[in-house]
Amino acid sequence: MSRVTAIISALVICIIVCLSWAVNHYRDNAITYKAQRDKNARELKLANAAITDMQMRQRDVAALDAKYTKELADAKAENDALRDDVAAGRRRLHIKAVCQSVREATTASGVDNAASPTGRHR
Repeated sequence: MSRVTAIISALVICIIVCLSWAVNHYRDNAITYKAQRDKNARELKLANAAITDMQMRQRDVAALDAKYTKELADAKAENDALRDDVAAGRRRLHIKAVCQSVREATTASGVDNAASPTGRHR
C-alpha cells in the first residue's frame, strides 16, 4: 500500500505543481492585459481630450470667420452704397488733402557728365 500511496502522492503533487504553474501563467497574463488596458484607456482619454479641444477651436475659428466675413460684407455694402450715392449725386465727396509746396529754385538732378563720355568706356 505504501507504493500505491507514494504514486498517488506523486501524482497529486504533479497535479498541484501543474495547476500552480497554470494559475501563475494566467495571473501574469491578466496583469499584462490589465496594464495594456490601462495604457490604452489613458491614451483614449488623451485622444478624446485632444479631439474636444480641436472641436472647440474649430467652433471658435468658425465664429471669428463668420464675424469678420459679416463685417467685410457690411463694409463692402456700405462702400457700394456710398459709391452709388456719389455717382447719382445724392451725396458729395469731400477730399481732405494737403499738397506740399514746390521749391522755386530747383536744381537739375542727375549726373553732370551723363552726356559726355568718360575715360572708362572706350
